[in-house]
This record gives sequence, structure tokens and C-alpha cells, in this order.
Amino acid sequence: MGYKVEDTTIYLTRGDTGYFTFTPYVHTDDGDQVYEPQEGDSIRFAMKQKHGDTYEVLLTKPVDIETFQMKFEPEDTKGLAFGKYVYDVELTTASGDVDTYIPAVGEVANIIIEKEVDK
Repeated sequence: MGYKVEDTTIYLTRGDTGYFTFTPYVHTDDGDQVYEPQEGDSIRFAMKQKHGDTYEVLLTKPVDIETFQMKFEPEDTKGLAFGKYVYDVELTTASGDVDTYIPAVGEVANIIIEKEVDK
């Protein structure tokens, strides 16, 4: 497969399929623990060219609430230019609380759309 993850940077060959896991954690006195999803919770992935209000969201995808996995389909990236984009992953609980857990506060999560030889 034409993808890999290093910290919060995703590398994906344009037009390839990719499977990614975005696990939310809860901070407790005993350390970080995997969030236990509740009925009505949702997680979404969103990608833009750069941060800022002037840039449109290029792609949003749901993340499976039970497995925390998301699948990039070939058509999700085949029309994108090669290069660096930014993304975030946001958990919305059934009660309406919102937690953008990737990237962590003050950090940037990048997705690098890499070149393919035959295109």
C-alpha cells in the first residue's frame, strides 16, 4: 500500500487506498485511556490546503466510531495536487461536546500527497 504514518503526518500516494486509525484518548489521573464511544457520538476527519478561514475544506470523511478507522478511497485524492495539506480529527459526543484531538493544541497535523510514477 502507498501510505504510512509518522506521528501526526500521513503520507499517501495520490489515488491510492489508505486505512488510518485515529484513536481518541481521555486524560485521567491514572494516565491516558482510550475513549469509550457512546451511542450518538461521531468522529470526522477534515482536510484543507492550509490553515485559515480563506481556505476551503477539500475533504471530510467520517471515522468509524467503534474502530476509530477511516478509509481513503482512490477518488478522495486523485484530483489533488501533489504536496502538503493540513487536517484535523474531531470527536463530537452525543451530549454536544466537541474535542479536536488531532492535532493536539499548538501542533499541526499534515497529510502529504505523494507523486505516482504513471500519472
